[in-house]
Amino acid sequence: MSKINGKVRSQERPQRLLLVHNRIYEGPDRRVVSGENVAFRTEKALLEDRGHEVLTYERDNAEVVGMSTARTARVAAGSIWSASAYAELDALLAQTRPEVVHVHNTVPLISPAVYYAACKHGAAVIQTLHNYRMVCPSGLLMRDGQPCELCVDKAVPWPGVVHACYRSSRAATTVVGTMLTVHRALRTYQRYVHVYIALTEFARRRFIRGGLHPEQVMVKPNLLKGTADPGTGEGKYALFVGRLSEEKGIRDMLTAWTHLEESCPLHILGDGPERGAVTEAARQDRRIIYRGTQPHAEVLSAMQRASFLLVPSRYYEGFPMVLTEALPTGLPVIASRLGALRELVHDGQTGLHVRPADPRDLAEKVAHLLHNPAVLAQMRRQVRAAYEATYTPEANYLQLMHVYSKALHLARHHGR
Repeated sequence: MSKINGKVRSQERPQRLLLVHNRIYEGPDRRVVSGENVAFRTEKALLEDRGHEVLTYERDNAEVVGMSTARTARVAAGSIWSASAYAELDALLAQTRPEVVHVHNTVPLISPAVYYAACKHGAAVIQTLHNYRMVCPSGLLMRDGQPCELCVDKAVPWPGVVHACYRSSRAATTVVGTMLTVHRALRTYQRYVHVYIALTEFARRRFIRGGLHPEQVMVKPNLLKGTADPGTGEGKYALFVGRLSEEKGIRDMLTAWTHLEESCPLHILGDGPERGAVTEAARQDRRIIYRGTQPHAEVLSAMQRASFLLVPSRYYEGFPMVLTEALPTGLPVIASRLGALRELVHDGQTGLHVRPADPRDLAEKVAHLLHNPAVLAQMRRQVRAAYEATYTPEANYLQLMHVYSKALHLARHHGR
């Protein structure tokens, strides 16, 4: 991964910041944790801890849950341009005058109107690209359980509409596609955002292919929530942490255990639509232990005790929060040889690559590590070394300040 290095001069360090985020709905009991929401809160805390004045403008997708069809249609139209969000942000910006407006998510309640409001008041505008929605209506670059890039370089993302890629609805996909088409035509993304943050080099290349200028897109990984001591792997189990969904390769992982002759336990932490498949697999195979959603401290403890982490995704991950949590514990990762995971996990050094959607290959890689404890121990040391070199809070903060510095320079010298 490319790194942003160098110290930040005092005049480049913005004092007052406005962070903007449309929170992802996590369910009525918050059992399904959104990585984007965690990233927003963690980065906010990092900035506050280092003395910045941090203001926030937030909306929550819980507002649209259970809406009538008529109201849902108005929200959909508002995702293209939200007059209410623009008015609220215009008033807030006029009153507070932040130097930087850092946007995390705008869909569906905030819309690209935030960029126009920020530029009107002379703020530097940064957008973190947590997903691929700017080049893909679904935001996942996935269709029918497989990677898909048909819409990446199209001015009008019509393939996504044809295949109803957003929420399996052609109507909903049409709305998202219209938003992308309108703002591409207006050159909103090029003119009203000074710097984008991509989470990996892989993602950066896709956004450049989608129309962003290479100088606009910088790479900065997600920030770890808190710190953790290195683990020892004394639990001698494999670990999965995350959303239990098709794109995460849950069924591939469960099938892999039917091919695995070793007695290695598999601990699964998380919740989601594939929970039924997980609970059924745990009922049939005593090696599979489903632990549900766990507090952050328990997740870190599970990582410290685990032998290795499984990330068998079928789609292009952004920068999974589970990897940022695993890094300081020194936990090796068996991950799909797919998208950004190929650069985040170094095959043979910090983990192993597996062919996506291939349970037998996953079972073979698990068995390989179980039979080679010396290799596993060396990987654990290398994972921890990678964390200390690149992913500590201080390193992440310096990278973020470098992004802000560049955005401030562009805002002062080039406006929008």
